[in-house]
Amino acid sequence: MRKLLIATGLFFSFLGLRAQDSFDPDELLAQARTLILDDKYQEGRKIAFRALERYPNYADILILVGRSYAWEGKNDSANIYLERAIVASPDYADGYVAYLDNLFWSENLSKADEVLARAKSNLGTPIQDEIIYRESRLLYYREQYNEAYDLVEPIFDKGFNQEGLLGYMRNLERMKMVNAVGATYDYDSFEGQIDPWHTWSVYGRTRTKLTGALIARVTQSLRYEDFGTLVELDAYPSIGKNGYAYLNVGGSGAGFFPKFRFGASYYHNLEKAWEVEGGYRYLGFSSATHIITGSVGKYLGNWWLNVRLNVIPDDAGTSTSSQFTARYYFKTAEDFFSLQLGTGVSPDEETRDQSQLLNSYRARLGYQQLISPKFMIYGYTGYSRDELSTDNFRNNINLSLGFEYRF
Repeated sequence: MRKLLIATGLFFSFLGLRAQDSFDPDELLAQARTLILDDKYQEGRKIAFRALERYPNYADILILVGRSYAWEGKNDSANIYLERAIVASPDYADGYVAYLDNLFWSENLSKADEVLARAKSNLGTPIQDEIIYRESRLLYYREQYNEAYDLVEPIFDKGFNQEGLLGYMRNLERMKMVNAVGATYDYDSFEGQIDPWHTWSVYGRTRTKLTGALIARVTQSLRYEDFGTLVELDAYPSIGKNGYAYLNVGGSGAGFFPKFRFGASYYHNLEKAWEVEGGYRYLGFSSATHIITGSVGKYLGNWWLNVRLNVIPDDAGTSTSSQFTARYYFKTAEDFFSLQLGTGVSPDEETRDQSQLLNSYRARLGYQQLISPKFMIYGYTGYSRDELSTDNFRNNINLSLGFEYRF
């Protein structure tokens, strides 16, 4: 009996050892990933550490642990595990990608240079798109916007799928623009109810460190057998690495343009390719109009989707207007088709009758293309139905054409 008990004990001990020897690190990786992606960082890392005790050079687990520390803002701890990952698997691109992301977040650009050089040396050619994208980001953080764009444009053209890539390219376009001149013509027809409106504008744009893009615009219009001119100045100063502002000031002596207008907004780029904005507009007609505006935008692949809400407080009560915009980008971050649906008139439009700010419904299609690095064309057409009074509606067909030359 004693020998039988000993044999049984040895048998079960053997099974236990076999179970320990055959435990699946891939299963532990999946469990740890699920917890970490659910923001349960410590619980996820406990499981990951169990796997690392037996498999200390498992690169995917090292990368997961490193990223979990990075997402918590513990960049130094992240560096330890990401360094181990690229040492363990020097020909595995994911390790370098995670390492570079963490170094960018911690603003350690000199170390990022070193890691990027190791990636290029160890991964060979052709260089993976993920690494090219990070090299572009490194140039962006060093304010080398043209070089950053030249790197990322080809991988966008061939369909590289990276969350936030389109928003990043649009931001680069904004940052690298230096000098340009352009002109726009608008034609508004009202089906014989009133004479057509003719509106044209010219603008010049430059860039300074203080103001970002700086745009001077002169808009002239022929309406109601009257002629008027609106003069404006726009600026887009950068605010940190994830935000920028919009500032507008202008004025006119014409009755159909505001005597004085002012606008300010702040745009902030969030994770997962989201952008939010909040701002204020003042339009000084015969009486002042105050507008609180805000928008939420999202980049989805080659699409940009945006919803804007305008709130107009008044003595008679608070009113609202809204716009939905969808753009599909092709080739570059400045070539797109667009669709806009809305109620009311945007407070940033100079060509529309601002007295119809609320009771208007519209649809608009647009197209823009960069013909060459220096020349861009664009055109829009749309239909709107404006409520002038309870039983009086006015239909409007709009056509807008423009071009821009850069130097």
